[in-house]
Amino acid sequence: MNRKMLTAFVLCCAMLSGCGAKNYADGTYTAQSTEYHNEDENDDSGNGYGVVTLTIKDNKITECEFKTYELDGTLKDTEYGKENGEIANKDFYNKAQKAVGACDQYAKALVSSGNIKDVDAISGATINFGEFKEAVQLALKQAEQ
Repeated sequence: MNRKMLTAFVLCCAMLSGCGAKNYADGTYTAQSTEYHNEDENDDSGNGYGVVTLTIKDNKITECEFKTYELDGTLKDTEYGKENGEIANKDFYNKAQKAVGACDQYAKALVSSGNIKDVDAISGATINFGEFKEAVQLALKQAEQ
């Protein structure tokens, strides 16, 4: 009887050891999300992709940068949401800038929490959040040992 219990215990320990936290190699890793295309073909707002650069040291994310780009490669920055350098639609510009600002918030939250599962989406920037999560997961995959 003791032999069966010992065998069962050893098997359980062996299975659980494979479920532990992942180990990441120190370094800097960059990954890009897939391209997002608005379902409305007449509306290209939000179209683009995200790029994450993670720095990992001692199995922890120590730095994170997240930037989003339009499909043509233009960085979404303080000009994002303008037309020909002018704010043509203030409501759209404000929404666009809220999404741009969320990029830094997502990056800071990841460094603070250390886990993408602990980073919450920000209202008005959920497309960016999806891009962020995907790119982070891809970068971490690169870092796996």
